[in-house]
Amino acid sequence: MADIDPFEGSQPTAKIVAVSLQQAGHLYNFLAGDRTLRRGERVLVESENGARLGTVEIEPHEPAQTIDLSALRPVIRIASETDFHAERETLSREAHARRLCVERVRESRTQMKLVSADYTLDGRKVVFYFVAEGRIDFRDLVRDLANTLRVRVEMKQIGARDETKVTGGIGPCGRELCCSSWLRDFEAVTVKMAREQGLALNPSRLAGMCGRLKCCLRYEYASYVELKRALPNVGKRVQCVKGDGRVVRQNTLKQTVLVQREEDGGVVEVTLEDLVASRPQ
Repeated sequence: MADIDPFEGSQPTAKIVAVSLQQAGHLYNFLAGDRTLRRGERVLVESENGARLGTVEIEPHEPAQTIDLSALRPVIRIASETDFHAERETLSREAHARRLCVERVRESRTQMKLVSADYTLDGRKVVFYFVAEGRIDFRDLVRDLANTLRVRVEMKQIGARDETKVTGGIGPCGRELCCSSWLRDFEAVTVKMAREQGLALNPSRLAGMCGRLKCCLRYEYASYVELKRALPNVGKRVQCVKGDGRVVRQNTLKQTVLVQREEDGGVVEVTLEDLVASRPQ
């Protein structure tokens, strides 16, 4: 009896490709099909807001088992010169739509700030992104814009971080803002991260251009947490070769602590090798 190959006739696993729809934007997965796509190549895809040109950021690869392939849309095609021409026309439409919307907002005295206008490639729909302090009734504004532009109009309220990502700028470090140059997704940033790194809790120093805590507070947070695990906590009583006492400060990066000696009240800097044993509290 001939051996049966269990893989004979099995279908190859579909490959996916990660595409960004804007610079440093979120990555969206699409079905790659049998196309050979390279990083940086422009492709036409169907997004939630219609047909868009995107950029391949991660070349076709096998998906993780947790990804539902049935929910993914396929890449329509590699961008053509016709698509690039349509993109240039779209940028011109967006500039006109932004100017018009700003005028209408000023005339109606609506308490909102327009951030950007985003047309679909076919020119049938435009999405206006804005920031505001609270909820805004923009129904009259939408009707006015739709009648003037003769397209479907949608308004979306975004946060301060998303606004800064779109507008861009230079940070206090002298470099282009992370969110507008390479940071694709925002993650939670807390005051605890600044405290763990020994930073002064000064709002003006910890806040970015968006007015929220700087995203860069996350970058070294995990390293500080890991390095601190080996150091005795502030207030802990320890024994060391330079005299027993209580820890008054940690020097995380140097991997040393300052100990106030019990015998004379002097403060000495000791390394982990200088520590003998911890004393009970």
